[in-house]
Parts: sequence; structure tokens; C-alpha cells
Amino acid sequence: MMLADRIQEFLQRLTPLTRSSLLTELERLETCDGEMPGTADVLAKLRSEFRKDGSTQNRLSNPSRYFFAPLEPVLVDGAPEHANSGRIQRGSLAAIWEWISRDLLRTMARDYVTKIEELIATNNQKEAAKVAATFQTKVVKSVESVLSSADGADQIRRKLATYTASRAAYDDLTKMLSVLRGRDALAKFNDALPIKIQKFDDAQVAKITKLLHALKKANAEAIPFALALVATRLRTPWQLIRLATKAAPSKSAADIAATPYAITISMALDRVENKRLELRAALRNERVLVAREILEEIYDTEYAFQVRIDLLDQSDWGKRLRDLLTAIATLVEAEVARFPDNVGHILGSRSLRSHNSLAGRLTYLAFKGRDAVSGGAAFCRKLIGQT
Repeated sequence: MMLADRIQEFLQRLTPLTRSSLLTELERLETCDGEMPGTADVLAKLRSEFRKDGSTQNRLSNPSRYFFAPLEPVLVDGAPEHANSGRIQRGSLAAIWEWISRDLLRTMARDYVTKIEELIATNNQKEAAKVAATFQTKVVKSVESVLSSADGADQIRRKLATYTASRAAYDDLTKMLSVLRGRDALAKFNDALPIKIQKFDDAQVAKITKLLHALKKANAEAIPFALALVATRLRTPWQLIRLATKAAPSKSAADIAATPYAITISMALDRVENKRLELRAALRNERVLVAREILEEIYDTEYAFQVRIDLLDQSDWGKRLRDLLTAIATLVEAEVARFPDNVGHILGSRSLRSHNSLAGRLTYLAFKGRDAVSGGAAFCRKLIGQT
């Protein structure tokens, strides 16, 4: 029997729900670190069944899209299995919706879907939003009730595991509760932000800090998501850390960690982690120019950390940064190693730089491949000039 026929036979043995869940999982795994040899034919078969529009990513139905609408500004694509402060993985939504509609509130969910589809058909967007908001409140109260029991969290984890293998789904569910509880306050905060923050100078930092203080009084659990909204407005995303560094009495990591918005440091590291995944994908697809741009942002973020946080290496932030840079350097080294020594590479370095002048603040691996990045030589001169 041909391989394609065997795949088709295997898939037909599965229920439609199982096939749909399998497709969601395979697409989630595509964005993670693991290789998936031999899955191309399976993906093609499943996408032909469930992606009638030819898309290669899961698309939520209209009822669930209305339900998850308040989350849209803080959703992030991909499915890295690290905690992503203030962000919710888009890939978790399908599993969460299946759990809500099949296990948590089966009858209410069915009624909600019927009503929302009627309103969508008549293009009554305003009433549809109200119906969605009412159902959101019911879901929040129901989940809170389950979580109040001794084994509630374990119950939810077990149920979610029937729809996804992602370890992030439960955490994303709890984040969803925070966003839905603070949806009105977050919407008000979002409307008060500038459309784009070209320069995050002291005046802008003061204005944003004032808005954050007001939100914190109204709904403290919404703060990480508010910070994520600010980050989307910044021309240079790493500048979000200025909310913490400007509030600290000194540049020491300990003082910065004690500020109200110290979480911005972790959020900047989250972005570096996401960029690492993007870099890996770019290199796999031989998109070297894209990889160069990704590296430039990574190194700019690293530089910002080094000059704005003293004793960084002694902090958990510093350890995480070193681990990320080591993983990134390994990717770059593997890419450069594919070419003979006498063939130049845009990500390669012709000579290793001495790091003594950097007072040991940067690791050897962090500089691998940096010279040939566009503007890399000027970057290193700037960095050395700061020490």
C-alpha cells in the first residue's frame, strides 16, 4: 500500500474531533523546537479537510472569536512552552474553547453559539458583543467555582490535556480569567494610549506610569496585560524596561526588581525567547536576511540590559539572558558551519574579539557571529565605548 493511502486509512479511523485536535497539535508543534519528520503528508491531508480556505493555521469559529475578542490585543502567535508574561498563546484558544463548550458549560455554550450565530447572520454586531460579554462572565464565574475546590486545578488540567498536549494551556486559561475580569479597565487603558510611541523618553514614561498607577488601583491583576499593550505601541520594544529602570533609585538589579513594574524585564526576556524561535525558523527556511534582522534586535536588547542594569550577571534575569544568548549563538554557529571556512557568511565572524575590555559582562558565545551583522562593527565599538 502506498504511504499516502496508509495515511488516509489511519486518519479515517479517527473521529472528526480527533482529526481536528491532531491538526491543531501538529501545527502547534511546528512552532516549537522539536523536529517533526514525516508529518508533511499528514498535515496536508488534515488541512485539506479542515482548512477549506487554504490557510495553514487554525481559525476559530465566529462564536469563539466573539468570546475571545477581549484577548485579541494580548495574543501572541506560536507556542513556546515558556511563561509569557502579559501574553496569551493563540494556540491555546482552540483547546480552551473545546473544554468550555464540551465540559465546563455544555448547554450554555450551545445556547450561546445558537444566539450569536443568529446575531451574526443579521449583522447585529452590538448585540452580539453583549451576548458574548454575558457568556464571558458566566464562564469566569464557573471556572472560579471549579478552581475553588481542592482538586479543581488538577481537574481542569486533565480535561485540557484531552484537547492539547501543550503545557501552556492551563496557564493561558488563568490569564484569560484575568483579562476577562479586567476587560473594561483594560479597554479604557488601551484607548488612553498613544497610537504609536516613537520615542519613549522621560515625559512619555511619566505619562504611561500615571496611567498604569490608575489601572493598578482599579484592577491590579490586569497590569501585565496593560504592559503588553504598551509594548505594542513602542517603536523599540525593549524600551518597555524603562518603566522599571526609571523608577528604581539605582541601576542595581536588586533595586530594579523592587519596583512596581519589574515584570517588564521578564517581558523583554520573553521577547528575546520568541525571537530565538523566529531565528531558528528563519535559518531552517534559509531566510538569512530575516535572520540578520532578528539578531540585530536580540543584540540591541542585550546591549540595553547590560548598560541599564548593574550586577545583571548575579541576577536570575542575567542567568536567563546568558542561557538565551548561548542557545542563539549555537544556532548561528550551526548556520555558519554549513559553509567552508574560505566562504564568507553574513552571520559569521572573521575574528574573535577580545572581551577583556567589556569587564566580563558579556559571554564569549554572545559575540559569536556578531561582527558580520549589518552595523555589527559599529555596534561593538559603541558597546566598548560604554565600558
